[in-house]
Formats: sequence, structure tokens, C-alpha cells
Amino acid sequence: MDDLAARLARSHEISTKAGKVLHKRMGIAQENFRERVRHAYDREIADLSTRPVAPWNLWSDWCRYGVDVIQRSILFWDTLRQRGNAYLEHLEQGQPPVLHFDYETLLDGRTFERPVNYALLRIVPPPGVQVDPKRRPYLILDPRAGHGPGIGGFKDDSQVGVALRAGHPVYFMIFYREPEPGQTLLDVCVAEERFVHRVRELHPDSPKPVLVGNCQGGWAAMMLTASVPDDTGPVVINGAPMSYWGGAWQAGEGDNPMRYSGGLLGGTWLASFASDLGNGVFDGAWLVQNFENLNPANSYWDKYYNLFANIDTEPPRFLEFERWWGGYFLMNREEIEWITRNLFVGNRLWSGDTRGPGGEAFDLRAIKSPIILFASMGDNITPPQQAFNWVADVYGSTEEIKARGQVIVGLVHQEIGHLGIFVSGKVAKKEHTQIVSVLESIEVLPPGLYGMHIIERKGDGGRVTYEVEFREHRLEEILPRLNRFQRVDERAFEAVAALSEFNQRAYQLFAQPLVQLLSNERTANLLREFHPLRVQHWGCSDRNPWLWWLGPAAQAVKAQRQKPESDATPYRLERYGSELLSASLDCYRALRDASCEALFFQIYGSLYSLYLPAKAEAQPQATPQVEPRELDFVRETLASLDQGGYGEAFARVMALLARQGDLPLSLLATRQEVARDYAELLPELPPAQWRRLRGEQEIVVRYEPERALATLPDLLADPDDRERLLTLLDRLMQDERVQRAEPTAEQRAMLERIRSLLGSRPAPKRQAPRRASSKKTEGPHDHGQA
Repeated sequence: MDDLAARLARSHEISTKAGKVLHKRMGIAQENFRERVRHAYDREIADLSTRPVAPWNLWSDWCRYGVDVIQRSILFWDTLRQRGNAYLEHLEQGQPPVLHFDYETLLDGRTFERPVNYALLRIVPPPGVQVDPKRRPYLILDPRAGHGPGIGGFKDDSQVGVALRAGHPVYFMIFYREPEPGQTLLDVCVAEERFVHRVRELHPDSPKPVLVGNCQGGWAAMMLTASVPDDTGPVVINGAPMSYWGGAWQAGEGDNPMRYSGGLLGGTWLASFASDLGNGVFDGAWLVQNFENLNPANSYWDKYYNLFANIDTEPPRFLEFERWWGGYFLMNREEIEWITRNLFVGNRLWSGDTRGPGGEAFDLRAIKSPIILFASMGDNITPPQQAFNWVADVYGSTEEIKARGQVIVGLVHQEIGHLGIFVSGKVAKKEHTQIVSVLESIEVLPPGLYGMHIIERKGDGGRVTYEVEFREHRLEEILPRLNRFQRVDERAFEAVAALSEFNQRAYQLFAQPLVQLLSNERTANLLREFHPLRVQHWGCSDRNPWLWWLGPAAQAVKAQRQKPESDATPYRLERYGSELLSASLDCYRALRDASCEALFFQIYGSLYSLYLPAKAEAQPQATPQVEPRELDFVRETLASLDQGGYGEAFARVMALLARQGDLPLSLLATRQEVARDYAELLPELPPAQWRRLRGEQEIVVRYEPERALATLPDLLADPDDRERLLTLLDRLMQDERVQRAEPTAEQRAMLERIRSLLGSRPAPKRQAPRRASSKKTEGPHDHGQA
């Protein structure tokens, strides 16, 4: 009885907190609305009374405005007609990828033993762009979230364009509109493995390919890399929802409403229901409509008013984007159910509960290459919490990241939205360009968790240049800053997962047989054709006979079009009215999202408090929080600190001499250059093994610095190894590039202690380093200086 009373008290506490947050958020929404209206009034209306206008001039302004509104209206609707025609034309062509670049198909998954609707493309460099087949290839995966492929190469300033201009071969994984019968996500994973093998065959002398995953393509890239870790290089995931329960529950703006939709819709059953209505095929237009509903102000007013207000210049950009946004693709029932159960509602990708094609679990810790995470604070679809929280779930501590030799780099934009991560030209020129330029430097970083910071500088003539720094962080410090409530709010999602399984089973038992009996291919096609998003395209096109006059009328308007006077009173009133409507829709969105959030926690927070704790009490208690030094792999590493050879000794010396603080890219480049010059003295180890050794030795130096130093001779029992290491250290300390880095007094003192332990020798005369060949290939020495 006491236990029930405690649960009821906890449920009431959650409800009270949710109500307080709702009240505060509603107040913030109303204040934001008032502030926008006030700014709009000050900008457009306030000074009208101080501008005397003759009655005749005012009448003339309104007459010209009336003519201009009629002209803009005709041109506006003609642009929508062109959008509809482009949609129908794209549909007739089979909806090929909306890539800005030419391409050729290398492998078509529809011809495989287990056919899938995926294909591997090779991007053809545009005229004037040269690529080196021996440079690291890039393989880009676009999201399959309702739209078609191509957003990663949507324009010249894109991920594809950036990699091509840097001289890298670029490949693209696309998918076709119709899934193959019986196709599953695991079949797709097998096909993607074949694509990676094919790229490796085409570039046997180049470093392993980079995998770039956008949004849902990000978790697909991580699954692929975990499946074939020996065939893939670094992984770059942009705006990828890896921990879907994560978000920013707070009493202010910036919440992430999409993470609540699964719970408020009752779980995964609705995706199964929609698939059954589609005769076993899920219509991606429903996913696109969810994105549209996230921002009603932009979806239903702002983007159209922007087109209307700038009708003389905006149509090309509008039509270009709508060609991708208006392409709706399909998935099999098995695919959407796997995604919703394992990712969106189940959140199982990082837990090891999801299985690969061979039945083995996907283990993200099997990834050996560096991982680059790019997210944005302005992204309300995939917030930084969803992009980063999985790191703590998989690795648990900074020490484990180091012990496994993993390098994880985070890059956070402060304001760009979700789509801007992939389509913004400014982001491509800055963030994506810098990611491409520093990948080799990222590979030589010591194991750990880093923040990538891009510093913008203006040179002569206002030319903008960028400088990159890597700042090492501890996982234990980063996560509390990202998660205001230490992820306590994620517990409610466990109740969502439990209820979702119940609803899914109930639907399969009681409703699914009837829905499948009533569905057929004809009804499925009708439902797809009359989806509201499709109707708005073909309804305003040449297919509509009532619009026969629109094209000729637009041509006549263009022939007589004159530039309007945008500062006249009517235009100011128009912009003010537009801002009022946009602010009203944004206020509605804020109130709606706050109400949905409160309802979610009222339902599932209480459900978790009342029911799930009993289940948790029946299970073994979770492992208590322990000090990093007491972790099993840390204790094992410390227990074997006197074991190893030349590789361990060199890694330990580097850890003993390592400097703390930021690592400018120029310093990393110097390290790479120095490493190539002294390659014959460095350990000959594969990059992944070297990073693991370096991480283990950093743990040894962190927790047992004196024992690490005292046992160093044990690792160099071979006199030749000891002589080799001393020679390397002497040459490095005499190298001008190392001297320019200004070793600290502590480093010099440590070097003398190492020398005294390994045997004193006379300091050699300074000599010029041996210059390595300019020919560069991937090998262990490219990583040995980290």
C-alpha cells in the first residue's frame, strides 16, 4: 500500500511539473507573438504618419499596387502550375534522383539475388574538375524518409560538389520509388555492403572510403560500417537520429516535438495500418506531411508569400527545391515497421538488440574508423541530443572510448535548421568543406572525444578563411550540458515502447486481417493519388483543363512587367499583414507543441511511475555508478602495463609527452609531415590498432603515471628497439618543426627522465630531416605520430 501511495505521489509530481512547464511555455509563446508584432509595426507602420503624401500620389500608389497584385498573382499561380508540370514530368520519368551532377550506374540492386530498389552511382566530375582515383573515395547515403534521393548533391555547393572540388572520387547510393516485393531493411544492408566492396575494388590503392550519411542515412551508414568495419573509413553522419528518445525538455523555446509523436499516436500500429491500406506498401507522403506540420507558418504561408513578394526572382529557386520536396517515395510494410519498432519508438540501434543479416547484433563498438557527428542547435527534427546521446549509451565513459581506440568528433551549428544541414550552400562552403579538408587530421588524433571548432577570419580584401581547432572533452562533462534533466525525461519513452507493443499486437490480432481483406492494388493507388500533398501538385498543372489560360496570361504579364515601388504605403501594409499572419501561425505552433508535450508527460510519465517501476524492481539492479579507475577494462589495462613491445612503448612515450589543450589544424599537419619523414623509425601498425594502443597507453599514463614511466624499459627488452626509440626521440627534438611548436619545460623534463631510464646518450647534432616522397597512401605511418 505504501508503495502504491509513493507511485501515486510520483505521478502527481510529474503532472504538476508538466503543468508548470506548459504554463511557462504558453507565456513565452504569447510574449514572442507580441514582440514580433511590435517589431513589424516599428519596421513597416510606425513612420507612415510622419510621411506626408498628397492624395493624388496616395491614389496613384494604390492603383499601381492593385495592378501589381494582379500581375504577381498571375505569375504566382503560373509558378505553381510549372511546379505541377515538373512533378508530373518527373513522375513519368520514374522519379530519377535530383542530382545536380551527371552520373553513371555501377550496380543495380534490383538485379541481385535478393533484389532491393537501391543502386550505386558514380558521380561524373563536371568540366574543369579533376579527381584523383588514388585519393580517398566518398560514398554518400541520402535519407529514405518520404522524399527521393539526391539532396546530398542537390546543387553545386553541396556535399558532392565539395568532395569533387577537393579531388576525391564520389559515389552515391540511390533508391527507386517502388520497393521490390518482400524487400527488407536487412536486404538493403546486404546490398549496401556489396556497394562498399565495389568501391573498394575500383580504388585498391586509395584509403578506405568515407561514408557520409544524411539524417536517416546516418544510422544506415553506422549500421553498414558496423557490419563491414574493415572495408570502411571515417563515418560522417549529419543530423542523424541515433538516440530517438533524446531531446531538450525545458521551460523555454527549442523543444523537439517530433519525439512525442510516436507516443501521442499510440506507437507503431499506425504505420502498419497505413501500410495495409496501401496493400502492403507504405506511402512516404505521410512522413513528408509530418515534416510539413512541424512548421505550419512556413508550410502554409511563408514560403508562398516569399514567392509572391519576390515573384520576379524567386521562381527558379522555389521550383528547384520543390522538385525534390515534391517527390514522394514508397517503402514496404516490413521496412517501415522495422524502422518504427527499432528506431523511432524502440530506440534499439545502440543497445545491441537489433540484428544484422546473419543474425548477429549490430555492435556500434565494432566501428574502427573515426566518427564525425554534425548536428545543429536549430534542428527541431534531429536535435543534438539525438545525435550525441548514443555515445554515452554505447561507450559509457571517456576511458572506454580511449581503450577501444575510437575517435569521435562533434561539430555543432548554432542555428541552421534540419534541411539546412544538407541543402544550405553556406553550410556546404563552411562546415562540409572543412570536414573534407580535415579528415586526414582527424585520423591522426589520439583516441577520445573532440569538439571541432571552425574559426572564421577575414583576410585582405575581405576574403574569408577558416581555421579548424580540435578541443578534447570528457563525455562525463558534455552530456550534462546537452541534457538539462540528465535524461530523466527519457524514462517516459519506455512506457511508450511498452504500450506500442501492446497496441501493435492488438492491431495485428483484431484489425489487420479485416484491413488487408478490404485493401487491393486499385484502392491503394487511389489513396496515394489523392493524398493531399500530391493533389496540390497535379491539381495545379496542365492536367487541370480549367487552367488553360494561365500560361498565356503569364507570358503577357511578363512582357509588360514593371518593377514595383516596394517602399510605398500599400507594400508596407502588405508586409505587415504577412508578418501578422506568420506570427499567428508560429504562436499556434508553439501553443500546440507545448500542449502536446504536456499531454505526453501527463500520460506516459504517469504510466511509467505507476506500472513500469514494478517491472524494473523484478529485474536485476543496474550496475551502480563507479569511478572510471574501477571499470573492468581500465583495471585490465593497468594490470598489463608492463607487457607489450615497441608499439606500446612508443604510444606510451607519446602519451607522456602529450600537451593538453586545443589542437590547431596547422599543428596536426606538421605532425603528419614529421611522421612521414621519420617513417622508418615508427611502429608499423594498422591505423585502428595504433589508435587502440594509444588509447590504452593514455589510460595507463592518466592513472599510473609513475608506474607507466618505471615500466617503460620492460616494453623495450630488445636493445634494437631501445636504440630505435632513442634515435627517434633525439631526431624529433632536433627537428626545426618540433622546435617551432615550442615544447614546454615539463615536456623537456619528461624527455630527460625517459632518456635516463632507457640509457643516456650524447645529444646528436641538429640535422635536416629526411624528406619523404610526396606520393601519399594510407598506411600505419600516417597515424603513428598522433
